[in-house]
Amino acid sequence: MAVRKILKMGHSRLLRESEPVKVFNTPELHDLIADMFDTMYAADGAGLAAPQIGVLKRVVIFGYDENNRYPDAPPVPKTVLINPVMTPLTDEFDEGWEGCLSVPGMRGVVPRWKKIRYEGFDQFGNKISREADGFHARVVQHECDHLDGILYPMRMPDLDLFGFSEAFDEDEDE
Repeated sequence: MAVRKILKMGHSRLLRESEPVKVFNTPELHDLIADMFDTMYAADGAGLAAPQIGVLKRVVIFGYDENNRYPDAPPVPKTVLINPVMTPLTDEFDEGWEGCLSVPGMRGVVPRWKKIRYEGFDQFGNKISREADGFHARVVQHECDHLDGILYPMRMPDLDLFGFSEAFDEDEDE
């Protein structure tokens, strides 16, 4: 299909709430999802939300076997998740480093629920219900935040742990 332009932090569409998908298994929805996967793979991402390419629909994709941006992360199942609902399965949070295709070149430490259940639908209207923990849970929470106009820096309690990836890498070399 096509690699689409990824909107960057500062674009007003990234701050808006997305609309639910009401009709499944349409050519338009299949094209959107194909474009999202093409775009995510071209950018070496772990996930992508429709608002990141300017489409204000409640659609996220995620998953990979290996990812160069997250070399130590375990595989995450390739998933299309539409109209997602997340439920925390614990009161525990993990803090971890995140990056975002809409916030290129930067990363920060973000608290996320340790274990979640996510539910929704695939592009054909089939129900999805899974439990996730670790990096898988972090990816789902990050992508679903985009559907509500939330970028990961908005979740950060300590901006001392936010900056350019290359600057953190330079610190590690010293």
